[in-house]
Amino acid sequence: MLPVQFGTVSNYCVEHINFYIADFNTAYHAILGRLALAKFMAIPHYAYLVLKMPSPAGVLALRANLSIAYACETESRALAKDTNLSIQMASMVAEAKTLPVDMEIPELEPPYASAKSKEVKEVGLGLDDPSKTVKIGAHLDPK
Repeated sequence: MLPVQFGTVSNYCVEHINFYIADFNTAYHAILGRLALAKFMAIPHYAYLVLKMPSPAGVLALRANLSIAYACETESRALAKDTNLSIQMASMVAEAKTLPVDMEIPELEPPYASAKSKEVKEVGLGLDDPSKTVKIGAHLDPK
């Protein structure tokens, strides 16, 4: 858990965020997930590269540098392209060869049929006309 601060001396917001350490190459040093964004009550706008959140001195708007974001994206694509998946593929092929040949793919079982699943409920739409209803059920006739 680390304290994370966004903003300037006059307008900032601090929250303690749990980070999980992952050992892989990426262009980003840290990625804030939905839980962190929710903790800051932040709203990202990816097209404008802006992250807005409330702070004691009003709305805090964090703007990204377009050229740095583009460089990170380019580096990420290069890392993904250079990742050698042939080692993983070779181990998967070797493991697949150890499976018995006579294995069969099981057929799908029909869905569990019960009296409840065939029930149809008619619900009024809450309008002035009580004849306007809708039917709700799992096995309705499409007509």
